Amino acid sequence: MRPVTKIASGFVFAFGALRFNGFDLLLNPAGWLLCVSGLSRLQRSADDPFSRARSSAIVMVCVSLVAMVAPDAHPGYPLMALPVMHVIGVADTAGALIAVWLTADAVISRIRPCGDISRAALLDVLRWAVVSLGALGMLAGYGYTGLGPVPLIAWFAAVVALIVVLYRSARLPYLSPVWGPVES
Repeated sequence: MRPVTKIASGFVFAFGALRFNGFDLLLNPAGWLLCVSGLSRLQRSADDPFSRARSSAIVMVCVSLVAMVAPDAHPGYPLMALPVMHVIGVADTAGALIAVWLTADAVISRIRPCGDISRAALLDVLRWAVVSLGALGMLAGYGYTGLGPVPLIAWFAAVVALIVVLYRSARLPYLSPVWGPVES
């Protein structure tokens, strides 16, 4: 599987939900591990954009594992458990948005110098849409604003569009692990 295909598939697992009896069959940690695998193959040095994106995806593997095993809030839990679950939820959402931003930034940084300006611009717009609408949705989830369904639908459409653009970009020669000179 091509590296960018792994990243796009990882986003499907991380942001998608296929529930059976309340259990999400698309495990978020598996999605973030796919992202780590794809980003690792595109990384050329310890300080390039793919390295930063890979680090954020590794953090998301850990955070999503904790979020997966953390019990859902219900009235029977002690009062102290609720703030911990709240922090885990915020870390999971904010971390995912940061990981999407850094991943899109890494792909854009590889595409733009190769002259594919329109694809880079599209990815730039999509990352802004995913992250800003996701942050707005997170604020709405905590009661800071009432948004209605339109921003949620727009966020979902932006995530789907980002994933589609990544899948369609997977065969580009400059997004392969062996393209170009290795930077030192």
